[in-house]
Amino acid sequence: MPVLPRRRFLALSAAGLALGATPLRAQQAGAVATDRRDPLAAPVRNNISSFRTVDWRDHFDTLGVSTIIADTSSRALSYWNADGSDYRVFPTSVPISDELTKRGRTEVVRKRVGPDWTPTASMVERNPDLKYMPPGPDNPLGTHAMYLSWPAYLIHGTHDTRKIGRPSSDGCIGLYNEQIAELFAITPVGTQVLIL
Repeated sequence: MPVLPRRRFLALSAAGLALGATPLRAQQAGAVATDRRDPLAAPVRNNISSFRTVDWRDHFDTLGVSTIIADTSSRALSYWNADGSDYRVFPTSVPISDELTKRGRTEVVRKRVGPDWTPTASMVERNPDLKYMPPGPDNPLGTHAMYLSWPAYLIHGTHDTRKIGRPSSDGCIGLYNEQIAELFAITPVGTQVLIL
């Protein structure tokens, strides 16, 4: 009996749970795996989180202009557009500790392509070598950033793909650059956000 790769199993499981809702787009969730024995196959991402489905109705009365729920325990971000016809799930990085994890309701207050980065005072306290970084390949915010109403908390990309699926941030929710670009394009300012 052939062994089903873990990512394919997770993607199929998540898709099965999403039946009756809108279909889960496994490729966008980064859950597509290739055969590890094939030397010509694309590299397999080993750090994808296991998704669990969430329902916006459990947390909000309406979808508003759109809705994002970032689930830190399953390390996944769910997105719904205003009428619920577009549902997407993305793997994320999450904060490295509970002390750095802010949970609750917020909203997207501004968006920026090519964000610059300034470390917070607490980051500099933990690592005095941290300095301001302009946009570019070394910037920890990746290619796109969506700023939340909480100061210093963002949903952003990352150039370091090892961080996705792991506790690796100082409080933000991180996505692969290609996926934050996709989310950025469909998420209006004013989107309601819940971090669980």
